[in-house]
Amino acid sequence: MTGWAAGLFWPKGESAVRISVTSGGVDRDTMRSQSVCSERIDKRLLMITLYHSPLSINSRRVWVALIEKGLIFDLQEVDLAGDQYKPEFLTMNPFHHIPVLVDGAQTVIESFAILDYLDAQYPTPPLMPQEPAAIALVRMVQMVTLNELMPAVTPLTQKMMGFGEPDPEAIAKALQQGRVCLQFFVEKLGDRAYFGGDQITLADVVLGTVAPWFDELELPLTEFPTLAAWCDRLMQREAWRVTQPTPEMIAAFRERMRALMNARQKGLG
Repeated sequence: MTGWAAGLFWPKGESAVRISVTSGGVDRDTMRSQSVCSERIDKRLLMITLYHSPLSINSRRVWVALIEKGLIFDLQEVDLAGDQYKPEFLTMNPFHHIPVLVDGAQTVIESFAILDYLDAQYPTPPLMPQEPAAIALVRMVQMVTLNELMPAVTPLTQKMMGFGEPDPEAIAKALQQGRVCLQFFVEKLGDRAYFGGDQITLADVVLGTVAPWFDELELPLTEFPTLAAWCDRLMQREAWRVTQPTPEMIAAFRERMRALMNARQKGLG
């Protein structure tokens, strides 16, 4: 999906590289509890580079997985300004969107493909179970998040960000569809701590990077106590604390998108 929501939920179509020296990676042992500055690490250790935007849910799920894996990586922040069409970015991703993961000679695009690559290439700790039923559960949660939940809450996202006048009928439909999705997740979670039991899986990573927005989307998790407890557990994990966007970042994004929308309206006028 492209357009107004690109920087927050669907970053396709508005990607650009801006080099940053701060890495969100953590060493498996001595650096697990802190971010690592790439200038302080032997560059030969920085085989993995993530091109991302801190307000992109697609990017955040990869960022979270890297931290949960305990990997050292270089975090290259993305400036959503249109530089995705520059030749140096197009060599990595001809479709000019984020996230992009570069691991040595391997370049991987599309967040779900990146997650699968990371779990296969760096299997400890695993984020995918081995049992057929457990694999199916993870994939169901992932795909329902992507194909059902995310499109359903688009009007709620627009309202939350203050983009245009909300359509009451569209809002009502979005709330209804959103609750159907949340009830599905409640049933699949059951009484487990995470979708994988005591260990998080890619189901937790994918849905868990959307879940912190539910209250602001007017889908309060107080109506779903087990899901609320699951979300609280995730938010206590370092990977979620480190990657959570600040209110200042969100406010700046709102202003930028409003200015962009105003400019487009003037151009059409």
